[in-house]
Amino acid sequence: MIKFAYDALPGRVLFGAGVCKQLPAEIERLNCSRTLILSTPGHENQAKELAQQIGKLASAVFPGAVMHTPTAVSEQAVEFARSVDADCTVALGGGSTIGLGKAIALRIDLPQIAIPTTYSGSEMTPILGETEGGQKMTKRTPKVLPEVVLYDPELTLTLPVHLSVTSGINALAHAVEASYAKDRNPIISLMAEESIRAFARSLPAIVLNAKNESARSDALYGAWLAGSCLGAVGISLHHKLCHVLGGTFNLPHAETHTVILPHAIAYNSQAEPGVMNTIAKAIGADDASIGLYEFTGRLGAKRSLRELGMPESGIGKAALLAMQNPYWNPRKLELHAIHELIRRAWAGEPPKA
Repeated sequence: MIKFAYDALPGRVLFGAGVCKQLPAEIERLNCSRTLILSTPGHENQAKELAQQIGKLASAVFPGAVMHTPTAVSEQAVEFARSVDADCTVALGGGSTIGLGKAIALRIDLPQIAIPTTYSGSEMTPILGETEGGQKMTKRTPKVLPEVVLYDPELTLTLPVHLSVTSGINALAHAVEASYAKDRNPIISLMAEESIRAFARSLPAIVLNAKNESARSDALYGAWLAGSCLGAVGISLHHKLCHVLGGTFNLPHAETHTVILPHAIAYNSQAEPGVMNTIAKAIGADDASIGLYEFTGRLGAKRSLRELGMPESGIGKAALLAMQNPYWNPRKLELHAIHELIRRAWAGEPPKA
């Protein structure tokens, strides 16, 4: 007999080509009128264009979002929001920008609208990860969940192929871990499997043609599902490793997820054989971990932590940190096995159970 608990998260989602044009109506729907638009420095021009489009509803642009959401940047953004008397935020970008919107909401509770331009999935979760002192800490609270998300595939057409691939694998990792989460349930399992299938068919199509609107829409759909999964259930070893590696060595977020995922799956494969079979079928492979390793290779993604800039001398430190305050995981964490997992990921070797 099935027994589970499922808490549906609040939020409004608009999905489809051109929905970004509905932003003014959504701001007013929140009873707001002084919008602070957030972006990374690289997307400042797009943020300013968006401010012009919404006219008097725009208060200012803060183009200071950076990877891993350092607390110093969060505090700076809060002070800026107060200085311009902002009454809501619009995050235009990927996980870094959406994370900054969450950090502001945590501190001063401003309503959020997220407009994702990557496949991170962060916009659908009540999870915030911030870094301080070389460590990344995560919080889970409804306060950081965006009130509105606008998924407009047209905004992803210019996302470079290599970023599309790693961003997509990052989201796929959310769906994978949700599949064997301690608090999984049938609804989330269905969503996770559908998300994995969506990325398995869309990412190769994007590699072949970055302007493939159908594939872009499919990938964004997969990201929505994956983010919803991540927001509803717990995370395990894969995310713990990525948080440790990203926070300690300042490695690129999505690329780190892409490297680690096949190895984390291999580590848990014997503990969750049924789930691994489902994942393998969803990506059209015989084995989940090897299948994903080969899949990322066909997509042209980097497959080693060494390529991302991690020093070999950091393997031992990363393994020790991964053992501290561990997340629940279907297989017991063993230091020597975690060390070997990270070593293989550092070297770019195929995963091994």
